[in-house]
Amino acid sequence: MAEAERIIGTPDTPDDGGERAAAAGTTAAPDASGAGERETPARQRTGRGRRIAVLFAVAAFAYALDLVSKLLVVAKLEHHEPIQVIGDLLELHAIRNPGAAFGFGAAFTVIFTLIAAAVIGVIIRLARKLYSFPWAIALGLLLGGALGNLTDRIFRAPGVFEGEVVDFIAPKGFAVFNLADSAIVCGGILIVLLSFRGLDPDGTVHKD
Repeated sequence: MAEAERIIGTPDTPDDGGERAAAAGTTAAPDASGAGERETPARQRTGRGRRIAVLFAVAAFAYALDLVSKLLVVAKLEHHEPIQVIGDLLELHAIRNPGAAFGFGAAFTVIFTLIAAAVIGVIIRLARKLYSFPWAIALGLLLGGALGNLTDRIFRAPGVFEGEVVDFIAPKGFAVFNLADSAIVCGGILIVLLSFRGLDPDGTVHKD
């Protein structure tokens, strides 16, 4: 948690808007007296609110897409022969996965459930310090994916916190996965790219 707090940035202060602008290579618009106009707390709250809205909108979209796809798979595809999408290179094949993403760690279902719940809690807690649209998208993908698989863990058989996740995307020679797994992976890749570019979640740009 301490490392997450370090990455996400420091809590909001009335002056941090100017620091973010300077770090990003921009300047505040001058006022009538010629002095630099600092970002007001109201503007800071508005900017942060928009990015939080993006985060939860992306999360809601990823979660809804995963939920609907799993409902269709269970109703139409489970207990049926796999459907070939691109020959034998890509199939839709419904399975129940007690492990983590891509079928790993089947013996630790409860642990993975608790980890997913902890990740969701951390993202929601740190969202109040978010000032970057790309980071909002990345964290939204992580949140939506984690919620999708956590829903399976809670509500599917064999029981609460031990439920098996519905997977159905089956590339040849690779593990079967679902859209929640895809959202988590895409969010993780985006976070790595943003980190390499030096863009922090609070909107500042740093150079190592």
